[in-house]
Amino acid sequence: MFSFFRKKTPPPAATAAAPEALPAPAVAAPPEPPSPPPPLALERSGWLGRLAQGLRKTGSSLAQVFTGTKIDDALYEELESALLMADAGVAATEALLADLKRRVKDSKATDPAAVKGLLAEAITELLRPLEKQLVIGEAKPTVIMVVGVNGAGKTTSIGKLTRHLAEAQAKVLLAAADTFRAAAREQLGVWADRNRVEIVSQEGGDPAAVSFDAVQAGRARGCDVVIADTAGRLPTQLHLMEELKKIQRTIGKAQAGAPHEVLLVVDGNTGQNALSQVKAFDAALGLTGLVVTKLDGTAKGGVLAAIARWGATRPDGPVPVVFIGVGEKLEDLQSFSAHEFAQALLG
Repeated sequence: MFSFFRKKTPPPAATAAAPEALPAPAVAAPPEPPSPPPPLALERSGWLGRLAQGLRKTGSSLAQVFTGTKIDDALYEELESALLMADAGVAATEALLADLKRRVKDSKATDPAAVKGLLAEAITELLRPLEKQLVIGEAKPTVIMVVGVNGAGKTTSIGKLTRHLAEAQAKVLLAAADTFRAAAREQLGVWADRNRVEIVSQEGGDPAAVSFDAVQAGRARGCDVVIADTAGRLPTQLHLMEELKKIQRTIGKAQAGAPHEVLLVVDGNTGQNALSQVKAFDAALGLTGLVVTKLDGTAKGGVLAAIARWGATRPDGPVPVVFIGVGEKLEDLQSFSAHEFAQALLG
């Protein structure tokens, strides 16, 4: 589910050819039993079920639109209301409806049930630019700065990502740059112990200094990845946003070109407020990716459509969704797929 940069290993040396043996008599081999699905496929399948369950609120609202017998203005009006209630936003809703009407016309669909499938295709196409896999190893260490408001699941997401990286044999160092909140340092320390990775922490110190020391330590210790956890703050807290900019500049002084990733963690339950956070943090820091959390029961899900539509007007293109999470378990953080998300969104 994750993309990592790997150096190519040389092919194994050729072994000396064995003496030619006499052909063995032909014996019909018994049929092999079917191979079970690989563990990752089973994990992904179970996760998709939880994602669909988490988005059931949106799915049930949209599904009701297609229970009628006619494709008419009333159907499109109901669909418009359902998309707006799902936090898709006005711009994305208008774009989806225009695309859907074109698809219905081109396909000559007459059954409302078929329109649901066409809507899934339209949503997939809208969300496709948000797809991106995290690449580790093009710089050593790869420095990831993680930001977001309090309560979005920032530190927990860092812990899950650290576990995935550690399992992929990447050497990870954590920087506890939320220096003024003891609970945050303790939580990150628990994840560091659990994943057997090192952590740079300092009580009451300067967050930028901690980040600088962590990057320097990561370079000295040959780490593959350094992840800096920062203090949660609202984008309206301008003096605290300036502190994030200082951390970003200081990381760049410790290693040219860093941070290589600036990830914003957003709570999937916050609806259009999530889009406001993306815009504000992007304006301050230049985001490279999003982690959307808590899509596990009350989230409406349509906000990703709003983020994608806004991203189409962004000079650097959309801010991609690197991961989405549906719960507290390690496997509940997975890479984002537009097609899978569209299918889950529509039930």
